[in-house]
Amino acid sequence: MDSTTSVRIVLVPGFWLGAWAWDEVAELLRGQGDEVVALTLPGLEPDHPARGDVSLDDHVAAIEAALEGDRPVLLVAHSGAAIPATVAIDRHVDRIAGTVWVDTAPVVDGAAMDASFEGDAMPLDAAWDDEMEQGSMRDLTPAQLDEFRSRAVPEPGGVVREAVSLTDDRRLDVPATIVCTAFSAADYRAYAEQGMSFLAGLLEHRALTLVDLPTGHWPMWSKPVELAATPRRASTPVTSEGAEPPRTQAPATCSRSGRAGCRRWRRPRGSRACASRRLDRRPLRRR
Repeated sequence: MDSTTSVRIVLVPGFWLGAWAWDEVAELLRGQGDEVVALTLPGLEPDHPARGDVSLDDHVAAIEAALEGDRPVLLVAHSGAAIPATVAIDRHVDRIAGTVWVDTAPVVDGAAMDASFEGDAMPLDAAWDDEMEQGSMRDLTPAQLDEFRSRAVPEPGGVVREAVSLTDDRRLDVPATIVCTAFSAADYRAYAEQGMSFLAGLLEHRALTLVDLPTGHWPMWSKPVELAATPRRASTPVTSEGAEPPRTQAPATCSRSGRAGCRRWRRPRGSRACASRRLDRRPLRRR
């Protein structure tokens, strides 16, 4: 993406969050001259009366509505928002100039966050202790943690358990950048190759770049300046010759521990897989 061109950027937050989660990043992007739209997906409003009635397709529809307009869109999805974002891209490939995936990845056909989840909604409190133990809250201040906990909204259960249907393989050629935070880009790629289902999209995407931003799972709060620089630094336009080939920009070590890999990543099909993402595990631990 040409750094001199004003673009329309749509920011989609992950589980439990509304548009407010992007406030600082959105302000920085607008300062660069970009039009920015931050979304609160259905059911994530603080006063929503019936979260149990909200479906995955409701989230997809909200993203689709944000893609409307005269200019192509750079779509930025955080964490669990990867699932509805992938569907929206699949349905509107021609509207997407590029994508940025924040500590997450585009998903494959049939993917669900947790098909076995039961209940109308998943509250943050159900995952708080695990997130703290895993280091997901790395670099967040006490004030940020307090705000997160006080403003978090339960995630609609339908969004957690429903699977995607993807039909347009052109989505695989949309320029995509994965921002790897709690673990390195090398780890992301290696564990995708070892069979982690939520990272399977890394193996099929044809225009993918992985970049490191060592921090916790919520870099929009812990590293907003660095995250706001990602769209212009890492995204590239679709050209008649096609998108750039996949590449990895990363050290071959765990970005948190400094070691070659991390023991929580060593069992891609086991009960304690990657701590930066819920991958073939129960209970659901990273959104």
